[in-house]
Amino acid sequence: MQLTTMIAKQIVERSMKIIKHSVNVMDEYGVIIGSGDPSRLNCRHEGAILAINENREVEIDYSTAQQLRGVKAGINLPIVFQNKVIGVVGISGKPSEIQQYGELVKMTAELIIEQAALMTEIQWSKRHKEELVLQLIQPSDLNTQQLYSIAERLELDLNQPRIATIIKVDSFNGENLSLSHLQKLVHLLEYPERDNLVAISSVTLNEVVVLKPITLTDTGWNRSHEEKRIRQLFQRISHDEKFTIKIALGDYFPNLEGLAQSYMTAKATMSTANAKNRILFFQDNKLPVLINGLKSDTWRMEQLKQPIINLQKADPKGILFKTLKAFFNHNCDSAQTCKSLHIHRNTLRYRLDKINKETSLDINKINDSTYLYLALLMSNK
Repeated sequence: MQLTTMIAKQIVERSMKIIKHSVNVMDEYGVIIGSGDPSRLNCRHEGAILAINENREVEIDYSTAQQLRGVKAGINLPIVFQNKVIGVVGISGKPSEIQQYGELVKMTAELIIEQAALMTEIQWSKRHKEELVLQLIQPSDLNTQQLYSIAERLELDLNQPRIATIIKVDSFNGENLSLSHLQKLVHLLEYPERDNLVAISSVTLNEVVVLKPITLTDTGWNRSHEEKRIRQLFQRISHDEKFTIKIALGDYFPNLEGLAQSYMTAKATMSTANAKNRILFFQDNKLPVLINGLKSDTWRMEQLKQPIINLQKADPKGILFKTLKAFFNHNCDSAQTCKSLHIHRNTLRYRLDKINKETSLDINKINDSTYLYLALLMSNK
């Protein structure tokens, strides 16, 4: 740990709130880097050099001060961090009058330094954890052994089963979004400690990625447990009321390489699924997510959408389109469809026959019905 001018300034300001004497802070070379008397900054303090070299308190009276360079009457005490002298704190004044403050100011200085060192260590660990998360979800130049080695130094368990979750921050009541909103979300995800691995994946898109630990069961991973935690997160955010979120959870894939696959499913779910929903599971949106990849294959996309295009041309008021959508939304259940549309069964039968005619597909045949359903899904994009 090295004394900086910022730390020295904190020591001076806090100490001089306690005592009414000028306080100086010298670095390991005896140079004044913080002082209640700005005119003394950057001066070499010979009394501090003596305190450093001999690791002891050095008292300087007025007569002695006249013989030393850059020195005034007072006391100088070595600042010790991890059993090493890294600087000196001095109090100006008559030694007999300020002796009682010496240990207090020295303790204040060392506590500030310990706090600064701890914050530096926390920030270092946090930054490297974020870098590791990004290495795990994206193509990386590091191999599996290197990733495990980094995780071990950070005291992280990569053998813990995890799924990737993308959380998008949205504005609330017209609030302008900023980096501070993303940082607030990261803090909420990291505390209380739940072994989440968190990183800001895109400042532009206001997205945070979380590698969430999960509990595996005989039928997969415990979804209900994650839903409970998500509801808790929404409740905590609602107290802030400055932003809201949308969450997309990917699927689970074994092994370390599976985290990148999980992230891909979460990302595809976020970009594909119904925008009205705030919580999105890949498992609930598998078909829309999987066929969404056809968007980049133009001719297949056009062929897939053609039945709906034909239907819309013959249906300017959208009645047939609305009926078809309701029919599929109710799992092809005629009774439920009629109830939702407030129509008679004969009216539904007439409309479905009309749909068959305009699309040249028979909704009662599995292949044609599947074709229509996929066409409808793509037409909603």
